[in-house]
Amino acid sequence: MHQLILLRHGKAEPQGKGPDHERPLVNAGRQAATRLAGAMRKAGLAPEVVLVSTALRTQQTLEALEAANLWDEWPNIDSLPQLYMAPPGLIRDQLCDLSETVRSALVIGHNPGLHELALSLAGPTRAAPELARIDHGYPTCAMAEFLISTPWRRLGPGGATLQRFIIPKDLP
Repeated sequence: MHQLILLRHGKAEPQGKGPDHERPLVNAGRQAATRLAGAMRKAGLAPEVVLVSTALRTQQTLEALEAANLWDEWPNIDSLPQLYMAPPGLIRDQLCDLSETVRSALVIGHNPGLHELALSLAGPTRAAPELARIDHGYPTCAMAEFLISTPWRRLGPGGATLQRFIIPKDLP
């Protein structure tokens, strides 16, 4: 059994002030990431591997998680340029390449790729209210946790069970 956490970066400055890749988090984005780190810690979510886009806003989201002392043991962190604005298939390919010894992974990335991957993994049947919430969007600093019963290399559509979907409005 594997655990997968998909986290969209915190709220960033609007586009237009420079290259998209270099947009930093706004204060509200940092605060949401810090609150999310507290919720993750309370839920016992401590990934062994973190795959993170090289964009400034994803790196700063990771820094906010680190500053909140999310991890008792430091995870293996891979900053991957290919995760910048990656489509869902490319994100899934990165996960399929994980070693079977990795029990828990966190991806910090961007929409629409993360949202589309989360929808695909959850499968077409999302009748329960907590599962249907993911249909309504994937706002900044949203996090979805999935359990995966197949090997990483076989991860595919409908291949995961959504455990929780947290958006910043859910957090105190």
